[in-house]
Amino acid sequence: MASGIGVNSVCLDTYQDLKLGHKFKYIIYNLSKDNKEIVVGKTSTTQSYDDFLADLPEGECRWAVYDFEYEKEGAGKRNKLCFFSWSPDDAKIKQKMLFASSRDALRRSLVGIAVEIQGTDYTEVSYESVLDKASRGA
Repeated sequence: MASGIGVNSVCLDTYQDLKLGHKFKYIIYNLSKDNKEIVVGKTSTTQSYDDFLADLPEGECRWAVYDFEYEKEGAGKRNKLCFFSWSPDDAKIKQKMLFASSRDALRRSLVGIAVEIQGTDYTEVSYESVLDKASRGA
């Protein structure tokens, strides 16, 4: 079920900057204060995956795109764009429902995503967990 929440055009522009221009390592998306549209909450150029995890708040939902770089044996360095749906178990029910029903509007507008990750706790979005998903079939 769609929520009717729109995607702010800045979300797409910022995604293109990450995907094509490599200006950012990751983007955190959030809902606007009035819950009418999806907006960019934060961008970052840090190479630290731990910094990315620290930007996923406890008790609040977010979406994110992360330019995940890893070594593939025999193939060298690889990059995959990973889409995260962060919905921690202790987030408010209303927020979880809004994020779940709005996810597809954002996800469909982001062309080129290779891996999708849903996380309800930090173990599901750990570096090792994402590496496992990103390196399959690569």
